[in-house]
Amino acid sequence: MNDTASDSRASEQGQTRARDAGAPEPAREKRSLNPLQVVSSVFAAGLGVQSSKNRERDFKQGRIGTFIVAGLIFTALFIGAVYSVVTLVLSTR
Repeated sequence: MNDTASDSRASEQGQTRARDAGAPEPAREKRSLNPLQVVSSVFAAGLGVQSSKNRERDFKQGRIGTFIVAGLIFTALFIGAVYSVVTLVLSTR
């Protein structure tokens, strides 16, 4: 009986180690992105230079609403900047 109990415990410990080694912790994987990460991701994606590593991180950890709002703000600022530069250049002629 004692051998069976120790074999069972050893088997459970081995399974626990295999589970821990193969899969990341759900809490670590589900962290949300901080505001700087969202802004840098939206900026890089808007300019077309987003890395695949960051894109995968964004899809795993980010929330779609956050990226939609940040993208709209980025687009409005970009259009405003282009408009301002064009207005400045045309007014100095």
